[in-house]
Amino acid sequence: MEEQGGNGCKRQVVVESPVRPLRSLVRSCFIFLLFLSTVILIILFAIPASSFQPDWWDNLSLYTYYHRWTIPIHPHGPSPTTVPAPPPTTVPLTTVPAPPPTTVPPTTVPAPPSTTVPPTTVPAPPSTTIRPPPTNQYHFGHPRNFHFIMDEPDKCKTQTPFLVLMVPVAPGNLAARDAIRRTWGTETLVQGKKVQTLFMLGLPGGSGAQELQEKVNQESRAHHDLLQSDFMDTYHNLTIKTMVILEWLVSRCPEASYAMKIDSDVFLNVQNLVSMLVNPDTPKQNYMTGLVWWHSPVLRNPNEKFFLPYEEIAESEYPPYPLGFGYVMSMDLPKKILGVSPQIKPIYIEDAYLGMCLKRLGISPTDPPSQSLFAVNPLNSYERCKLSTVVAVMTTRVSQLLKYWQEYTRPGPPC
Repeated sequence: MEEQGGNGCKRQVVVESPVRPLRSLVRSCFIFLLFLSTVILIILFAIPASSFQPDWWDNLSLYTYYHRWTIPIHPHGPSPTTVPAPPPTTVPLTTVPAPPPTTVPPTTVPAPPSTTVPPTTVPAPPSTTIRPPPTNQYHFGHPRNFHFIMDEPDKCKTQTPFLVLMVPVAPGNLAARDAIRRTWGTETLVQGKKVQTLFMLGLPGGSGAQELQEKVNQESRAHHDLLQSDFMDTYHNLTIKTMVILEWLVSRCPEASYAMKIDSDVFLNVQNLVSMLVNPDTPKQNYMTGLVWWHSPVLRNPNEKFFLPYEEIAESEYPPYPLGFGYVMSMDLPKKILGVSPQIKPIYIEDAYLGMCLKRLGISPTDPPSQSLFAVNPLNSYERCKLSTVVAVMTTRVSQLLKYWQEYTRPGPPC
């Protein structure tokens, strides 16, 4: 802009644009936000993920599988487990030489001759004590001295089942057992094939063990579908529980065609499962399938839930294995796995341990016909159309399992 000077000369006056301070302010804000984002990222990567997880999340049964799902190592998609976080004071399997006196039914374990207790009770000998946990908390052996204190030995005798569904479940989780009895556990004859469902329990612990065991005894008399062995039912004993399941299959039901280990918080479409197994392309021997986990790394960070040190397993990754929330096997495999298991140092991660046994046998698990048949993403809620196409779907609670079943069995076309 020009204006007339006092001496008649023109001078130019420069008026600063109001846009320039605004640009400077925006630039300063952008630099600050970039700096703040960088600081947050550094904190997230520097502090272990476990420190951000609240206790209730770690205690969810599906946390195990969800935790694995968040590690991007599976070539086919997500893969979260359904297993509660292990209490730090858990007594490993190998440290329980005798069951607690209040949890063993009187007809199965006779009292020692020197005891003065009336014959209607079965206490442990006075000298029996629970040894302290070994210093090596990651090595849980599979001693061959466990016995069934609750059995259903005739389940496969009257009519050999085509498929046996074995459900490992805690003694106190009656709600899950009843939910299964009301839903997919009612499927006993599918496409002309007999299907048998049984629950596998260990011994209850804690101050209320005696009362809980009596409730389990009453439940067994009412339903005749419980199996119980004399090991402590704890998180770190899942490998023992799985191997005991295999022992029962070998000794009680060797003529069946297939068996499935399935967790108690899983919705199972038995119709689709049987259809998959009767398919002529499905192998009848050396066959194990589920959501197969390939190239799963051995976690070395002590803050990780599934940490294992080098002295326990030197390899950097596990052999392939199907995730433990549900896997199917041909009936020749239980005996073969039990045969090689004494040669392999056990770990408490039961599904990875089965993968180690398969590797020793020279057998690789098989991917299912479709990865979508086994779903473990806890963030999804499955509608009726989807439920009609799957084999197994993780749930977060009993009410969700019941809701899925109600949707799945509702009359009318599913889609």
